[in-house]
Amino acid sequence: MLRPLSHLFHYPAARSRLGTEITGLWQLAWPILVGQLAYVGMAVVDVAMAGHASAQDLAGVSLGVSIWNMLMLTIMGIMMAINPIVAHHVGAKEFHVVPHMVRQALWQALMVGFIGTLLANLAVLLFEQMQLEPHVHDIAKNFVRVTSLALPMFACYRVLYGYSTSLNQTKPLMVISLLSLGINIMVNWLLVFGHAGFPRLGGVGCAWATLATVMFNLLALIWWMRRSSAFQATWPFAHGEAPQWESIRNLLKLGLPIGVTYFAETSAFSLVALLIAKFGSTQMAAHQIALNFSSLVFMVPLSLGLALLTRVGHSLGAGNPVLARYQAWVGVGLGLGLAIMSATLMALYRHDIAGAYTTDQAVITLTAQILLLAALFQLSDATQVITSCAIRGYKVTRAPMIIHMTAFWVCALPLGITLGLAPEWMPWKPAQPMAAQGFWISLIVGLTVAALGLVTLLRKVARSHLPATRSAHR
Repeated sequence: MLRPLSHLFHYPAARSRLGTEITGLWQLAWPILVGQLAYVGMAVVDVAMAGHASAQDLAGVSLGVSIWNMLMLTIMGIMMAINPIVAHHVGAKEFHVVPHMVRQALWQALMVGFIGTLLANLAVLLFEQMQLEPHVHDIAKNFVRVTSLALPMFACYRVLYGYSTSLNQTKPLMVISLLSLGINIMVNWLLVFGHAGFPRLGGVGCAWATLATVMFNLLALIWWMRRSSAFQATWPFAHGEAPQWESIRNLLKLGLPIGVTYFAETSAFSLVALLIAKFGSTQMAAHQIALNFSSLVFMVPLSLGLALLTRVGHSLGAGNPVLARYQAWVGVGLGLGLAIMSATLMALYRHDIAGAYTTDQAVITLTAQILLLAALFQLSDATQVITSCAIRGYKVTRAPMIIHMTAFWVCALPLGITLGLAPEWMPWKPAQPMAAQGFWISLIVGLTVAALGLVTLLRKVARSHLPATRSAHR
């Protein structure tokens, strides 16, 4: 598996080739990274604004966000089918096919988005079964209802996001994300607190801010594309086109497994948070701080992975599977190298990181202990996300879905319940529940299983695309 990279540092030509590939990958990835960080910043703003409104507003927004995130990430995964499809056509210089595929993906996005809106409003019924304070219940319910209106627009935006990325146009996404962060802050300030004559909506103001930023993202990206020469050859809005179910079915065949993968991962993390909550506020706070910081660091390998998907897709579309394999392993190696650096820094400065979030000494001490585990978490997490994106560049999505579901639902969650909860009915359990630390150990194990499985799968998929005479010698 590693033989193609084994001599990278021994020959000047090989080092030059490696440097060129890393530079190309990073040039595509860094605007995505800035955009992803801006998106994370919006979530931070929502939590901060709601928290300053009242504890009840914060609780209601947190419940609403849990529903929004689950549906939003699932839709994002389904829409990701457009990335490898457009990348392959661009690599093959089949530019005339791209507008058709984008138009059909937009029809698919409207369909999936409206289903998401329906599911979000049905999910509100869950709040009726929970023992919530009336104000918390109303905030959560109204947050979900308002943000559900954004899901069709969000689905369309993710189609255009994937289309733009596959054309190597990532800077527009960065600029628009930064502008939308400013809009999010402004609308939150106006509606959460009722400034400048606007009504004071509390936590529900965060929902309207989310709706406004999603609408802005979609309209701004369309405006940018219309004015940029980079999109003229593949402009998808030159004329209308009715839905073609065969094309939409092919998109769903590729995208649904990615959506299920994202849902499996998100729901597993959500369930872990619910299970840890029984151990009290200190455990819950330490877990959330460690997870929040890890999610921030995760934006680096995620951005590299999205850029790698495009580069691998271009090479395969151009009929160069040898280059695609090289790019895939360089991307995985770069991601792992950066993860080692971030893990080292996280371990060394864990007390400082915890102290930046809270002044509670008990929470700081526990968070620092969990951050040691979170440092190990980075290695397998970076490897699995970059490897899975490389595999998607090959238009392979079902096998990664099975690997992720096995890693999270068969390995991580049962082990987490064993270590974290230590239920009496289990034949083997630790002397006492390990609480948050037990669940983090289980997540590390699950992600390691996913990383190993995906690395093995990438090796197999990449070899299967090599010319027969070449792969016979591998």
